[in-house]
Amino acid sequence: MTQPPSPSQQQRRILSVAQLNSLAKQLLEDHLPLLWVEGEISNFAKPSSGHWYFTLKDQQAQIRCAMFKSRNGGVQFTPKQGDQVVVRGRVSLYEGRGDFQLIAEHMEDAGFGNLQRQFELLKHRLNEEGLFEPSRKSPIPSHPLHVGVVTSPSGAAVRDVLSVLKRRMPSIPVTVIPTAVQGQTAALEIMRALEMAKASGLFDVLVLTRGGGSMEDLWCFNDERLARAIAQCPIPVISAVGHEVDFTIADFVADYRAPTPSAAAEILSQSQVAIAKALTSINGRLHRAMQTLLKAAQLSIDQKKARLRHPGQRLQMQSQRVDHLELRLKAAVQKHNTKRKDDLAKSSLRLKALHPAKQLQQQTALLQQHQTRLQRAAQQRLLFAQQLQQQLGKRLDSVSPLNTLGRGYAIALSDHGDAITNAQSVEVGSKIEVKVAQGAIEASVTKVKP
Repeated sequence: MTQPPSPSQQQRRILSVAQLNSLAKQLLEDHLPLLWVEGEISNFAKPSSGHWYFTLKDQQAQIRCAMFKSRNGGVQFTPKQGDQVVVRGRVSLYEGRGDFQLIAEHMEDAGFGNLQRQFELLKHRLNEEGLFEPSRKSPIPSHPLHVGVVTSPSGAAVRDVLSVLKRRMPSIPVTVIPTAVQGQTAALEIMRALEMAKASGLFDVLVLTRGGGSMEDLWCFNDERLARAIAQCPIPVISAVGHEVDFTIADFVADYRAPTPSAAAEILSQSQVAIAKALTSINGRLHRAMQTLLKAAQLSIDQKKARLRHPGQRLQMQSQRVDHLELRLKAAVQKHNTKRKDDLAKSSLRLKALHPAKQLQQQTALLQQHQTRLQRAAQQRLLFAQQLQQQLGKRLDSVSPLNTLGRGYAIALSDHGDAITNAQSVEVGSKIEVKVAQGAIEASVTKVKP
């Protein structure tokens, strides 16, 4: 008989392997979002179902990957052993084998992904600076006088441009400015070609073009220096790089972006049928304008003919006008002569008043008046000076030391002629001079009293 399960066995939940794998798969898919993973492809397999199976590895680890047909159809390249790729996918578990794996939804070349990120960053920065603004772009001439094509002379793009221009508008002069359009030096060569075009002064529009290719092939047209050179070029620039789905930084900064080289040539040229229709329309308008001008001229001639008079009648009118002018001239001459006579009489009176003899008489009388006034002033000035001198003499005499000497005082002078005011400034035995009212006494100091 079968033994009943023990209590400890009743509390256990025993899972099957399938249940365990299903639970692990659910936990992985519910708790891990979409991820980007970069690694190297190995063990790549593509069975008849169209699905891709491969291993993604780096130096430390590896993970199995699956990319189903519904997703790998959008990959732009065919993966192969050793390719470095970036994969976006979700983590899952293959329940049949219990393999941890990554279900890929998108794949791109690792190098391409880096280039794409650089492209987007530069595009965003230049857009923020305003280099893509339509307001700063120059209009493309509808009827160019000389087209410059900046491209490789051996590429298919130049043949397409020349072929379309020759077919649609063979009269337009076209000059090919040769340059590399791929490689490390291509951007600098294109910049030099733009400078040459600007310096020549020949072109009123430039076409920058090349055929299609990978992002790496077109990378020189994403160079920041080239982008700024295109933006600063005074000649309008059409960018026709690659196919219609290809976009480069040059397309955004150029004055116009054409999807293909042939489309750029079509933009610059009009078909001969359209030109013929336009010429026919212009010819009709010109004919109607000439008819209108001729009718207006005929009407003007008729009006002038109606106003035209006989020459004899015009001669009579002119003769009468001459007589009238003659009478006006005689009256004006008589009036002028009368005025001149009056002016002459007035001038004669003024001249008599200004005769030199009369002027001399007036100046002589004025001189005599000035002499009289000058003598009187000099006498008064002399009298005043004499009186002032007498007053100053009296004042000077009142303070003169001679008056003091006359009252019995004397002045002692040192041998240098200085007045002695302090007895201690004189030494015993020194010579002094004593000035009195009448003369001076030379003396020798025998004693000094303080």
